[in-house]
Amino acid sequence: MDSIDCRIINLLTRNAKIPIAELSEQIGISGAAIHKRIKKLENKKIFTGSQVKIDPMKVGYTTLAFVGIYLEKAVDVDFAIKKLNVIEEITECHYTTGDWSILIKIYCKDNQHLMKLLNGKIQAIKGVSRTETFISLNQQISRQIRI
Repeated sequence: MDSIDCRIINLLTRNAKIPIAELSEQIGISGAAIHKRIKKLENKKIFTGSQVKIDPMKVGYTTLAFVGIYLEKAVDVDFAIKKLNVIEEITECHYTTGDWSILIKIYCKDNQHLMKLLNGKIQAIKGVSRTETFISLNQQISRQIRI
């Protein structure tokens, strides 16, 4: 990767729908060269495609929570992650260091919905000893990593 690739990536992370012609104009190389570089970056899996970003609040998911999951034993992690993976409200899952074994990001319609998921699904997973939940009041920063 060179500085041109970095500029392409940074522009695409701000707007994945930016036209090739506009990228070409801003960076100062031909559209064909931009297209070739994008394909090269995709082939190297530096980024993969583009996606539509849904605003959870506008589709009825008003509660965002982060849940730290304590496991009885570290060997339970693979089983727990398989079970967590089927809970559609979970949008991120991280195997972590520190007090928790797993940290998840979960969107719910409201606090009642969150409580049902915690009690009925997450804490019911074999090997989960307890959870610690933090409700987000407002997301202050959301961005891609800059390179």
